Amino acid sequence: MTPRDTTQLARELGERLVDKGWMFSCAESCTGGMLAVAMTEIPGSSEWFDRGIVAYSNAAKVDLLGVHPETLERFGAVSEETAMEMAAGVLAGAPDSDFAVSTTGVAGPGGATPGKPVGMVCFGFATRTGQGVVTRAETRVFPGDRAEVRLAAVTFALTMALEFNPEDSFL
Repeated sequence: MTPRDTTQLARELGERLVDKGWMFSCAESCTGGMLAVAMTEIPGSSEWFDRGIVAYSNAAKVDLLGVHPETLERFGAVSEETAMEMAAGVLAGAPDSDFAVSTTGVAGPGGATPGKPVGMVCFGFATRTGQGVVTRAETRVFPGDRAEVRLAAVTFALTMALEFNPEDSFL
């Protein structure tokens, strides 16, 4: 995938969000704002893109997104638990948003720990339902250098967001 491909995925996602009357927000760690950039590359994206938060440090995840310090201590910043709390946290702070995606991972070249190799990225997805906010997480390990891992993570996040259907069991 290339940045051009992510722009096309973002354009398609924007069209779906407009069709649903939804607003989108994101919370990013390892992708450092690349998901928000892909979304805002599209002219008119303010119609469906509400906000993006880059919470790179653990303190920022706690302060800006409401990630519980206990979650970080028990599971680590790179975990599905943290990813779900990040997605739910950005949605909680974005009352006009209906759907949120988060990214947290090890882009490399360093930073790997046992069980968390370079290229591992956890994604959180959150949406509002009649029962409140529902979250789900996915984890993938992408090959390549730092730039390739980050681009692959953005591509995967956009692809999964496009596949989202609230009537399915995705969330």
